[in-house]
Amino acid sequence: MAALFGGSFDPVHVGHLVAAEAAADALGMAVRFLPAREQPFKRAAHVAGPAERAAMLALAVTGNPRLGVEPIELELPVPSFTVHTLRALAVRDPGQRPTLLLGADAAVDLPAWHEAEALPGLADIVVFARPGTALPRHAGITRVIDVPALDVSATLVRALVAQGRSIRYLVPDAVREYIAAHGLYR
Repeated sequence: MAALFGGSFDPVHVGHLVAAEAAADALGMAVRFLPAREQPFKRAAHVAGPAERAAMLALAVTGNPRLGVEPIELELPVPSFTVHTLRALAVRDPGQRPTLLLGADAAVDLPAWHEAEALPGLADIVVFARPGTALPRHAGITRVIDVPALDVSATLVRALVAQGRSIRYLVPDAVREYIAAHGLYR
């Protein structure tokens, strides 16, 4: 099974892609982006809809056989609790143990996640070391991997679009074109 990299991806940007590529190298496995239908900690923050975010992810990973999109959360009830997603994957793909990839910023909140105590029984948890974010201590974290530091965020991308400024090189060209064609983040 591939490693799962969950998040809002509103929109996906080069920092996400660099982290996924670094994880694929470090872990020796494919990485599947897992777009949240409705992320519990960011319910009000979603700007693009789940289908739009999944479409941008699909465009972003086109041509890279190590990266893909796992759309299962788009079919599950909201909010998108990771524990529910992992259980649904266990039913769909019995005998497969996924690896769950988390940024250090997300891992800090891990104890507050819905049924957090169940997560280590469902997946191996790997954390991306991110500059400026302390690495959390949690019994469920099995490994920490380093990823190159890029100072880009979805918040920055949305703000630049809203200001009519360029996002070239912050997102893949196909994602930039999708954002423009669909009038997102204006």
